[in-house]
Amino acid sequence: MIAQQLLNGLIVGGVYALFALGFTLVFGIQKILNLAHGAIFTVGAFVSWYVVSLGLPLLLGILASIVVCGLLSMLVEFVCFSRLRKTGDEEFGAIISSIGAGLVIMTVVQRLSNTRVLRFPFETFPVRIYEFAGLRITLLQLFMVGCAALLVLALYILIYRTSFGRRIRAVTDNERASTLVAINPNATYRQVYFISGALAGVAGVLVGLAFSSIHFAMGEPYLLFAFVIVILGGLGSILGATIAALLFGMMQTLTIAFLPSGLTNTIIFLALFLILMVRPNGLFGKEAAGALRGRR
Repeated sequence: MIAQQLLNGLIVGGVYALFALGFTLVFGIQKILNLAHGAIFTVGAFVSWYVVSLGLPLLLGILASIVVCGLLSMLVEFVCFSRLRKTGDEEFGAIISSIGAGLVIMTVVQRLSNTRVLRFPFETFPVRIYEFAGLRITLLQLFMVGCAALLVLALYILIYRTSFGRRIRAVTDNERASTLVAINPNATYRQVYFISGALAGVAGVLVGLAFSSIHFAMGEPYLLFAFVIVILGGLGSILGATIAALLFGMMQTLTIAFLPSGLTNTIIFLALFLILMVRPNGLFGKEAAGALRGRR
């Protein structure tokens, strides 16, 4: 029973990792909290549902969510953050403006959906169950964990093995100095926001498939979870966010399975408090929070 819950927690944690990595990626490069991230996550689920409801393949729905959420995230960056960079009031101003952007997006989705709870058609994904070593796993869970692992690995390679990743790290370390080597910080910010939105969009699709429940406010609890995860992992640490997301998923499934439901969030936040007492900067955090990290 415990092994089954740990397996379920790893699968859920993989989806949390996708969402949290997009959140921490923006913080890592700009040191700001994009609180519209949860609303973009919601849009990803709705876009995919709409594509599938037209009779088109799920894969096309996922690709549509990646594009739409990536572009929407870029729009949020342009409207909410690009002007604040010029005034130097990024930290507090970004929080207020991103909250406003998130509320606008949620209101639009609420109106378009008429506040209904939507569900993917039953035949969207085949219902198959596999058993091994006494554990049960569905085809959908395998698909979820495969998507999460593939995208997390792709993000690591992009950030730490490509010239684009070197440009991101250069802008993170010193924006003004990066312009001296022909790097355009504004273009880099827009590209990072596209990646962040794309990850949120895929996470929204996977959550919509897993729980068969899509509604306009579904991103809000996940935004809170992502905030806990990036603090636990260490602000700006990609490796920390990944490991913290997996630990968070396992802790959540175990508490739901073996403790009264009302204690789940209490136990999780108590564990966060105790960990931060020992590691104030998170599991992989450093005193100078904000720089993109993953291999150190």
